Amino acid sequence: MAADHLPIVETQDDATRLWRSEDDTAAFAQALARLPGLRDAFVELRGDLGAGKTTLVRHLLRALGVTGRIKSPTYAVVEPHETPDGLAVFHFDFYRFSDPDEWEDAGFRDIFAGPGLKLAEWPDNAAGRTPLADLAIKIEAMTDQTRTVTLRARTPRGRTMLAELDA
Repeated sequence: MAADHLPIVETQDDATRLWRSEDDTAAFAQALARLPGLRDAFVELRGDLGAGKTTLVRHLLRALGVTGRIKSPTYAVVEPHETPDGLAVFHFDFYRFSDPDEWEDAGFRDIFAGPGLKLAEWPDNAAGRTPLADLAIKIEAMTDQTRTVTLRARTPRGRTMLAELDA
């Protein structure tokens, strides 16, 4: 199975959601923001261009209390943020990575080794460099508004987070 294709069958370690509007995206982001395990989690965001990965991150950052402009890290590769309670959040976009060695050159190993929430779009472009994600979120556009979202827990922290989302 390709790394970017999550299974269709729902297991204990994955779940599927249907978002009918951006309001559903915002509601999911608010639920995710309430999870204690999110504070030091690594979350992969998967999906085609325009699927809604950056939109989810913007809603999540707002739910965490980040104010001001929230830029896409497409050109900068990483945009750091800090929540009002001091949580460091790093939003990565590896879309433009052409060589995984760029990961080392940019010093991202230190960021991933430190505390804080890490959110990464296009993680396969940094293949073999990022740690195992706690949670992988795959967003598939069905229509202009509707999205099918698959959540896959890949670590014990991710399983706890997924169970808390389903509770």
